[in-house]
Formats: sequence, structure tokens, C-alpha cells
Amino acid sequence: MPDLKPEKIERYLEAVVGAPVTALCIITLGDHESKDLKGFGYGVPVKVDFVVDGKERRTLVLHTMTSNQFGHEHMADRARELLWDHHTFNRLPRHVRSLDVCGFQPDSELVSAGKVEEFCLITEYVEGESYTRDLEKIRETGNITELDLNRADALCDYLVEIHKTRECEAGLYLRRIRELVGHGECIMGITDSYPKQPLVITPADLERIEHLCLGWRWRLKNFTHRLRQVHGDFHPWNILFRHATDFSLLDRSRGEWGDPADDVTSLTLNYLFFSLQRSGRLEGAFETLFLRFWQRYLEKSGDREMLSVAAPFLAFRGLVMASPIWYPTLSDRTRQKLLKFIFAVLESDSFDPQLANHYCGA
Repeated sequence: MPDLKPEKIERYLEAVVGAPVTALCIITLGDHESKDLKGFGYGVPVKVDFVVDGKERRTLVLHTMTSNQFGHEHMADRARELLWDHHTFNRLPRHVRSLDVCGFQPDSELVSAGKVEEFCLITEYVEGESYTRDLEKIRETGNITELDLNRADALCDYLVEIHKTRECEAGLYLRRIRELVGHGECIMGITDSYPKQPLVITPADLERIEHLCLGWRWRLKNFTHRLRQVHGDFHPWNILFRHATDFSLLDRSRGEWGDPADDVTSLTLNYLFFSLQRSGRLEGAFETLFLRFWQRYLEKSGDREMLSVAAPFLAFRGLVMASPIWYPTLSDRTRQKLLKFIFAVLESDSFDPQLANHYCGA
């Protein structure tokens, strides 16, 4: 809870109401007012009595939101909820009105954000060429160079290093797995984006995939010890290479903690994906990269347990790659191979990189 000193509240309210403000009383609600048996709340409301311009006495309530396991672990989660409250309270008849939504700076000063309709992110610009260019060249030529091997090794070693950082918060791991299955950007969101008219992948196929993934969600509840620092969307389009093995990353997604399998499967499945486009199976240069990456990661990290949890992460990436929205020009043959791969890994107790062609029916 930030330090709510009267002078800081007064400065904020003066900016909101446009007149001098004097705070009369600041109290925390809920401590003694209620005998309700409810044992949990999302925040601590603070009642503020104040006088505007020495004349009008007014009262408002400042609502805070605490971090908890119900989807409010991150500051961005809590900001989203409070912004939504501000934009919807006043649209419902008889609902208490929202006057503003504000944020706390590190010094506990309050900053208004109530008039914001959309947010934007501004980042630095970095030079580099997408890693997809490397994979496209290999797809076209079938050739692999020493640079290709070195870059794959550099990416592997990077993941090994960042995955060393642990976080002990079981509820956050459960959230990440829950989101893997049910989030709009993940498995169920992707399946909902497929066309209703059956193409290569039918609604029945998608329903079956979802059922299998729900089973994996319950299985992965036993793996909360695996929570690690992750990128969260570690695919070739988010990797920019410059000279040799010097690279930068873009668009870290879905939180800073998760299962390392998310990052490893996100990248390695692209080696399979590009190889399927080239020849309908994993072979040649892409097979070298695929197996080399998996072997190197497992040896350097010691995380062979990853093979026991990788299936739903592979299914998620496979669904994205097979999607007619994300890859509209992909051949039906490649979509069918990806579908077979998804079912095969979901129906196996653990993932074996050596069996990639078997999973694809290749």
C-alpha cells in the first residue's frame, strides 16, 4: 500500500477538480464496518473527506488492488482491471460513479490516467535481420552453414541461461498453464479463430485437441516447481541477428515467468515447420538444427523433465502454424502433417525429438 499522505492526495484532487482542496479525514474502509464472513478481497478502499475551495464538502473512495493468484499477479493485470472499471461504471444505471483512475509513482505521488482511451508502447530501435531470413534460405537451398549452427547454438545457450532464474510461486505457474489452454492468444483463442466451414482441419479435430489439452492442464498442475524466467514468444520473427551470433529480441509476451518448454518448443518447432514446407518431413539441414538444439539444451540445462511437459506447448505452436489466418498460403499437405503431429504428441506420455517424423506421419 503506498504512503497516502494528505498533501499528496490534496495535490492529486486539485488536479482533478481544478480548485484548491483540503483533506479533512482519510480512513481505511472495511476494518470495522462489516461483520461479513467474506474472507478475501481484491483491494483496500480508502475513504477521503475533503473540502473544495473552502466551501463544498465532498467524499470519495480511493480503491487499490493487491497482487493475488486470481489473475492479478502483475501490475499490468491490476491496471487493466481498474481502467475497465473506470470506463464501465458510469455506463450502468444506479452504479456508483467513477471519477478518475490514477496511478502511483515510486514516490507515492498520484498521476491521473482517467482520460486515456488507449495506451501505446514506445521502444528503442535496434538494427538486425529476422531469423526467419536464415530459415527461408535453408528452405530454398537445403544447405546449412557453420553460421547456421553457431546461431542455433547461441539461441540455445541463451535459453539455458535465462531459464536458470527460478521463481517459487505455484499459483503463477498454474496461471500460465491455464492461460496456455484458455487464453485468447493461446490454444482456445487459436482454435476459435479457425473457419467454421471444415477445411483440412475440422471443428471436430479442434474440439478433440482442446479436450486433450485440458487433460494436460491437469497433469501439469504437478509441475509448479518448473516456474522459470522465460521470453514467452521465442520464435524466429522475434529474433534479430546482426553480425555473426549477435542478436536482439522483440515482443516478450504473456508474462516474465513460465515453463521453459514454452521457449524451447516455440523455436524448435519452426525447424520442423520450415522442413515440412520444403520436403514434407524433417530432414537434412532442418533435422540437424532440430535435433542439435534439443540435444544441446537438454545436456546443458539437465532438464530432461521438459520432455514430460512439452506436449501442450507443441500443440499450441502447431495450431498457430496450421492456422489459415496466420499462414493462409500454407499447403494442405503441411497442415495435415501438423495436425497429425499435434494429436501424436498430445496422446504420448512424453515427447521424443527423435520421433518427429513419426509424429507427423512422414
